[in-house]
Amino acid sequence: MTHGMRADTYSPHSGGGGDWRDTATRYALVPLRIFLGITFIYAGLDKLTDSAFMKDAGAGSIGDMMRGVRDSSALPALVDMALESPVAFGYAIALGELAVGVGTLLGLLTRLAALGGALISLSLWLTVSWAADPYYYGNDLPYMLCWVPLVLAGAPLWSLDALIRNRRGRGRY
Repeated sequence: MTHGMRADTYSPHSGGGGDWRDTATRYALVPLRIFLGITFIYAGLDKLTDSAFMKDAGAGSIGDMMRGVRDSSALPALVDMALESPVAFGYAIALGELAVGVGTLLGLLTRLAALGGALISLSLWLTVSWAADPYYYGNDLPYMLCWVPLVLAGAPLWSLDALIRNRRGRGRY
């Protein structure tokens, strides 16, 4: 009698299709998308509805904040550019955050939205939170790094991107 391995056996850890690890892997980015999407929508709306923020000067204004971080930022030239029109810069950041948040939450143009989120976070890290000491007190660097998996993977599940991709795929056959 000969003993051997059967080729048709299913190992639950081989990626064969249905164990909880496979499911967890497929859905791993969904909580990140939800968190970043809601956070960026909230950040954009918070700026747009804060009467003090969208001003050139005064307590809590974008102008005073940018003037306050100019000398401690990694890129003072970027701050100078924002200070040419602080209110327009404030609106650009707020509307950018809204667009990134909505795109991420809905999973629409997710990689592009995530790239936008990473760039917003990078610019805020290099300007507003650069002087945080130690560096992990500033939150913009972790946000920037949280966007990277979404830039790389997009939103393969529970997204408009996936819905569009699936409809296009069915239409070709």
